Amino acid sequence: MFFSKKNNNNNNINEENTESVEKTENNNNSSKKQRKKFKDTINKKYLKNGSYSSIMIVVFVAIIIVINMIVGNLPSKYTQLDISSEKLYTIGDETKAMLKDLDKDVIIYQIAQRGSEDENISNLLQRYADESDHITVEQKDPVVNPKFISEYTSDNLSSNSLIIVCGDRNKVVNYNNIYESSLDYNTYSYKTTGFDGEGQITSAIAYVTSENLPVMYTLEGHGEQDLDSTVKEDIEKANMEIKSLNLLTEGSVPEDASCLLIDAPTTDISENEKTALIEYLENGGKAMIFSDYTGQEMPNFDAVLENYGVNRVDGLVFEGDSQHYAAQMPYYLVPTINSTDITSDLVSSGYYILMPYAQGIQKSEDVRDTVTIESLLTTSDSAYSKTDVNSGTLSKEDGDVDGPFDLGVSITETVDTDKETHIIYYSTSNLLQSQVNQMVSGGNEKLVMASLSALVDTEDSTTVSIPSKSLEVSYLTLTAYDASFWKICVIGLIPGAFLLVGFMIWLKRRKA
Repeated sequence: MFFSKKNNNNNNINEENTESVEKTENNNNSSKKQRKKFKDTINKKYLKNGSYSSIMIVVFVAIIIVINMIVGNLPSKYTQLDISSEKLYTIGDETKAMLKDLDKDVIIYQIAQRGSEDENISNLLQRYADESDHITVEQKDPVVNPKFISEYTSDNLSSNSLIIVCGDRNKVVNYNNIYESSLDYNTYSYKTTGFDGEGQITSAIAYVTSENLPVMYTLEGHGEQDLDSTVKEDIEKANMEIKSLNLLTEGSVPEDASCLLIDAPTTDISENEKTALIEYLENGGKAMIFSDYTGQEMPNFDAVLENYGVNRVDGLVFEGDSQHYAAQMPYYLVPTINSTDITSDLVSSGYYILMPYAQGIQKSEDVRDTVTIESLLTTSDSAYSKTDVNSGTLSKEDGDVDGPFDLGVSITETVDTDKETHIIYYSTSNLLQSQVNQMVSGGNEKLVMASLSALVDTEDSTTVSIPSKSLEVSYLTLTAYDASFWKICVIGLIPGAFLLVGFMIWLKRRKA
């Protein structure tokens, strides 16, 4: 019995132990399941967050790539800012207008070794390519392609020279013509004074794409002025051929004349020359005429002008308004620039025109109805023409002619359904002089070239002459009125203001 009871107790204990072990195992299994479940939850959470982050990174990288591709295809004028003081690789409105009308494919080759490209030229060429789909820019390494240059020229070209090609026409622009230099007499060394990249490239494009290049004849044999070197270079850069004309031997203006230049004759033309000039003009001719005061009568020359409704006023024009003359000299005229097709760019850009020793121009009352006279430059109402230039006084005297006067006019007359006479007349040849032009920061030069363009531009040829961009200090143009105003401010008003403020401070402290 005793053993039987003991066995029962042992069995009970074993059962309890077994149940305890089973409970422990169940608890352990339950804990493992919970831990596994928790771990799985954490893993899923991390996996979800990781996948989201990976997707966002991929999307962000894709966006950056797309943005770079878009920016890379934008024109350089939007991605590269021209921060140079003279806007060296920014093209102007004249060039943009020409490129807009361009309908022929042009290739511009930059001759330079890889890594030695001139940055200003490269950036400027890219602006041309961005502005027109017809412009292609390529770089040619003379080391890699030693025979390439010889296909277009036998000259030795400097590095970064350009070759502009359109069909079977081409033009070489040497690097030495892009950067202008002059001798500094203080150091006896050459220094760079200008950048003519746009002027040379635009001129070359106009040359290779034009069917017929204009010819300008200059009248000779009457003591005419020689063309100023700067103006001559501008005319040649505009792809105009300059030829001399002696009407005594030729008898008439040649048929290939696109324009005739009469540059201030000092003696009168003959009767036959007058007839030849009028015949040329009445047949739809174009002419730019300059005159100077000579003190001599020139009836035949004046008859050509009178035939188109304008007369020269005797004497020299003096200005009575200090806002219309410069350098404290009332005969250094700063005329009002009237807004016309020829002068609109000068007006919008705020340029001045300087005309020393000019004569007045008056319009005739009995001009033909078919003739239209447009005023380009005019004096103020206070101007007068001094008939006695040797009187010794600048003041107006008895016998002087009251203004206002025109100093530049544009005359047109339709002579046929497809022909139009066009004359542009300025009453002083000093308008063409470089020293005078520098005093107005190139304003005179712009006016002359705009006038020539208006005369010779046709459907077959485009005359564009862009002045070089100076790398030197520009002149500040002040009229006599402006000079007097700033003199009073600097010498009187500003020091007086400081003295007044100082006195007020001293007075306040003394009372304190």
